[in-house]
Amino acid sequence: MMKSYRKELWFEAPTRRAFINITGKVQKYLTESGVKEGLILVLC
Repeated sequence: MMKSYRKELWFEAPTRRAFINITGKVQKYLTESGVKEGLILVLC
């Protein structure tokens, strides 16, 4: 059986364009998902 997991992240940016490092959050949610192998897709 294929496992999937979905998580939405919302951010407040100080300007219209900003760099926000989400690496830690993505790693946390990947661990939380329990998925051991496959692909991760991050969209903005």
